[in-house]
Amino acid sequence: MSRTHCQLSVIPRDLRRLGILGESPAVARVVMQIPVIRGLIDRRILVNFQVTPDILAAILPAPFRPKLVNGIGMAGICLIRLKHIRPRFFPAPIGISSENAAHRIAVEWDHHGERCEGVYIPRRDTSSWLNTLAGGRLFPGAHHHARFQVKEQDTHYRVALDSDDGTTHVSVEGHITSELPAGSVFRSLNEASDFFARGSIGYSDTDNPRQLDGLELRSFHWHIKPLAVERVESSFFEDESRFPPGTVKFDCALLMRRIEHEWHSREPLVCSASIHRGSRKAG
Repeated sequence: MSRTHCQLSVIPRDLRRLGILGESPAVARVVMQIPVIRGLIDRRILVNFQVTPDILAAILPAPFRPKLVNGIGMAGICLIRLKHIRPRFFPAPIGISSENAAHRIAVEWDHHGERCEGVYIPRRDTSSWLNTLAGGRLFPGAHHHARFQVKEQDTHYRVALDSDDGTTHVSVEGHITSELPAGSVFRSLNEASDFFARGSIGYSDTDNPRQLDGLELRSFHWHIKPLAVERVESSFFEDESRFPPGTVKFDCALLMRRIEHEWHSREPLVCSASIHRGSRKAG
């Protein structure tokens, strides 16, 4: 994936009311003015991989650079079941529910002289046709429809998905434990928790090759538990055209349950040239 020159857009209020980016006719796009969305994270599994920093740097669009943990890049998959998703002031019973997956890379970037951090999301998959149809319009980022298989029993979890377009396969199985794996780059569960809590802002690929949609997760409380993974499969991280042998390996998996939260829209990332997405074969 080639680098492009991007900048965080600052949209004047008059243009924001019109919903149009004023950079040029080639990149003009309706800016999503989504309301604050509230809901429940019923279950969230973060499956995390260690990746050689140079490999991540080569696939990230500018201005992003890999955010490192003890010199190692971090990427992964968020497997999240959302419930009661609705505009903030609507009652919970009218909200929608869905299974979702997001492939994520931990990143940082500079904006107005300050270091920012979050995640870049090259791929989103969902069980919801509404999310698929409204992705990039009502919900930030392009969403791809997928078939999910979920089995949860006591402390054991299995989540698998296959996208309708045949590009994404994920399967994760494991059970709750008390400690991180011995080979994790994180020295403690608290260190891992702090790292992922700071990655609350995500920028997602869209159907517009010059724009990334922004979204911020605000959790009302934050608590994670480690998962001892018995099996993990990912077409994305097993794609050797992206990750040559020896450049990626499993690090750890973390579980969150019953988290009340809100989603807040953030300014889009507008690029002066098209983002080259690279191989889509694996998601």
